[in-house]
Amino acid sequence: MESLQEKAIAFFDVDGTLLSSTIAHCYIWLRTSSLSPIRKFFWIIGFLPKIVYYLILDRISRTRFNQVFYRNYRGMDAEAVKALATDMFAKYLRQKIFPEAISQIAEHKEQGHHVVLLTGSLDFIVQPIAEFFEVDSVLAAKLREQDGKFTGGLTTEPLIGEQKAIALKKFAEQAGISPDVCYAYSDSQSDLAMLEAVGNPVAVNPSKALRKQALETDWEIHEWMQAS
Repeated sequence: MESLQEKAIAFFDVDGTLLSSTIAHCYIWLRTSSLSPIRKFFWIIGFLPKIVYYLILDRISRTRFNQVFYRNYRGMDAEAVKALATDMFAKYLRQKIFPEAISQIAEHKEQGHHVVLLTGSLDFIVQPIAEFFEVDSVLAAKLREQDGKFTGGLTTEPLIGEQKAIALKKFAEQAGISPDVCYAYSDSQSDLAMLEAVGNPVAVNPSKALRKQALETDWEIHEWMQAS
């Protein structure tokens, strides 16, 4: 990686931070976008019991939740889903982006900072988002593929919790930048390790637990609203 000449890096979580969506919302959109209204209704009814299970699992372990949830992609045509993800951004995710996220990233770029999306979301879902923001780098989860189909497994450990902090530190080290001058933005307590890894942590629309942590440690807190 080319040296960033001591300029800071700004790391951004995606879901809940840059936009008001989750990996579950994206999967549901991808699976139901081509269904008729009645088929979509019955598909969602059938998926509801899983949602309850996922909510419980997410409270227990965000890492385990990601591993289990991404199994839903097993058997899906990889290229078709990747193509549909671009359509999803235009029809669904673009409207979910916080206007303040646009201005915050623009501010970092004006200061010459390297902007990185660091997320547990899937790479093909994040790519159109990265292109919209014109960020410099993307660190995202990637599904395994076999014979043109997703296997439901990830190529690496989920980018959650401590794994995010490890990825952040590794990226900064390769760029020759101290994490002490870097920024990190997230909405979730599950990203606490990532926020603690930098000198400039920012809690965006923080969960109750993260807000408490931010107030106790005097971190910046940003309240970003979706455009009406």
